[in-house]
Amino acid sequence: MRNLFFVGIGIAFFLFSGVSYAQPQGITMEMINTTLPLEGAPAAEPGPYVVTSERPFGSPGHVLFRPADLNAFPVKDTLPVMVWGNGGCAVDSSRYGGFLSTIASHGFLVLATAAAEGETRRQADADDLLAAVDWAEAENNRVGSPLKGKIDTSRVAVMGQSCGGILSVRLGADPRVDTIGVFNSGVRPQNPNAPDSPFPATDALALLHGPVLLINGHEQDFMMKTSAANFASIQHVPVFYGARHNAGHTATVFHPGGGEFANVAANWLRYHFKRDEEAGKMFVGADCGLCADSNWDTDSKGLE
Repeated sequence: MRNLFFVGIGIAFFLFSGVSYAQPQGITMEMINTTLPLEGAPAAEPGPYVVTSERPFGSPGHVLFRPADLNAFPVKDTLPVMVWGNGGCAVDSSRYGGFLSTIASHGFLVLATAAAEGETRRQADADDLLAAVDWAEAENNRVGSPLKGKIDTSRVAVMGQSCGGILSVRLGADPRVDTIGVFNSGVRPQNPNAPDSPFPATDALALLHGPVLLINGHEQDFMMKTSAANFASIQHVPVFYGARHNAGHTATVFHPGGGEFANVAANWLRYHFKRDEEAGKMFVGADCGLCADSNWDTDSKGLE
């Protein structure tokens, strides 16, 4: 798999980690950093909850976004879990803070990676994201936790952008993970002549057991074809594919509140985890919100 796919991952890591690095042939920094122009773009739509962010108890490698007032949970609302993987598999999630806060504001517990004090700079891996799922399960039972009994650990999603989206494919095989979201990303066939890789290949798609959301930035996004190929390969679970015209590889994730892509992610989670019919209208039916939007090319299989 030592091809343009992994060249792109490597460049993304150095870009989002703030490290200056030579640009390999084929994938340029400009291609990775292409975003939907902010002017005229749909704004992020926050939910009803004011959000706080904090380092979670006993887990220095993560950052937590959640509703500040927990009184509504679990009596009036549910608090499902979403674990996020950053572009470039960067450990620092600060650039995604607006995106993740918008999702949390709809009543979700959102976990992402954060550098522990004194930790050597590195890339996040699937174990970091799995550790976030483990933490949510433990915290829901921890005596003295403000979240005790409030987290809906029966509803867990893993989502990610670029390299983080590839990690979400790996975690999609975990029986605790109910749905994944793959933004500006996808997996490709294994190259038998390449060294072993920590990243999954297309054979991992067969291990997915829940609904899949595949979202990219259309032709300006160098991962569009891979995303579309993944959609074509998935036949056994419900899947939605969306390509947002002119969005590019970073799309809207760094717009205020994460912009339009944050709305897509939040509605997908509300649809699957909170049985929110209004949110589901973005994806379901021939005249679904994204399907009828001239700014999007969409397709789906198996969604009800």
